[in-house]
Amino acid sequence: MKRIIAAVIAATLLVFGVFFSIFTNLWASDFQETFDQIAGGDFPPSQVVEQGDLNSQIAVINIEGTMVDTGNQPSMFASEGYNHQLIIESLKQVIEDDTIKGVLLNVDSPGGGVYESAEIHKYLVQAKEAGKVIYSSMGGMAASGGYYVSAPADQIFASEETMTGSIGVIMQAINFQQLAEDLGIEFNSYTSGDMKEMLSSTKDPSEEEERYVQGMVDSMFDDFVQVVADGRGMSEDEVRDVADGRIYLGEDAVDNGLVDQIGHIEDATAALKEEVGGNPQIIEYGYSNNFANISLSYGVESIFGEITGKNDIARVEQLINNRQGLQPMYLYER
Repeated sequence: MKRIIAAVIAATLLVFGVFFSIFTNLWASDFQETFDQIAGGDFPPSQVVEQGDLNSQIAVINIEGTMVDTGNQPSMFASEGYNHQLIIESLKQVIEDDTIKGVLLNVDSPGGGVYESAEIHKYLVQAKEAGKVIYSSMGGMAASGGYYVSAPADQIFASEETMTGSIGVIMQAINFQQLAEDLGIEFNSYTSGDMKEMLSSTKDPSEEEERYVQGMVDSMFDDFVQVVADGRGMSEDEVRDVADGRIYLGEDAVDNGLVDQIGHIEDATAALKEEVGGNPQIIEYGYSNNFANISLSYGVESIFGEITGKNDIARVEQLINNRQGLQPMYLYER
């Protein structure tokens, strides 16, 4: 009897897995067409959150989660998270739209990739050059890259509990050479140059590799310092005094010049509306709750992953991928 039950369960999981694979593949390939039909084909999507003057608008752009461009297409059934292309396209539209007078950044992020942070910063600077007023409202955390993208703002708001700062760069690699030796595993590598295997997980770094990588980190840190100095009107020495990688709470960040005012997003919104003047309409870029909060596919995939053990493997892979290799990060590591 137990064998029959086990066989039925196995067959059910197999059928379910095949069906789920077909469904997700079809969904991925047909998503854009389906979304175009439902949402009118607008990308980036936006919605009015407060009615007002159509010729004087404030655009809210959410920068939430770890800032890494996964390259994934937005999914109607996906859980909410960071979407780099959505943010970039939103900023491009803001720059081109003369009716948008102000931008409110809603930042709640520990930072992320150096490239992603720099790209967002570039378009924010262009938005300022186009005459847009930019305010940044920091949530629970706006550290490292989260502060990097806030630096160009005309005014930065944070709550007393906001963790910000963490100005700096980190590159990490896992070295499992000793573990491999204990397990009797040998690695044979054939490279075209001494530095080709730089930061390999299978050997200790040479002094030359350490100097080279540290030089890269120092160069990117110099860029970070300059971004803060330019955005905050501080000297490089003043920035370096507070840029040893530590985080600051809101009040401390006000005292050292990294934040302008203590307040929440409602306070930042009110202040930006007053700065813009009149009765500006407020729009928000992103997917409405009708799309972003529907998590059927995600929930099904999660359940199936727990049953098959796939989720545990994915967690280990994510841990390794997030901490290994030559990807430089403006990231606060908790």
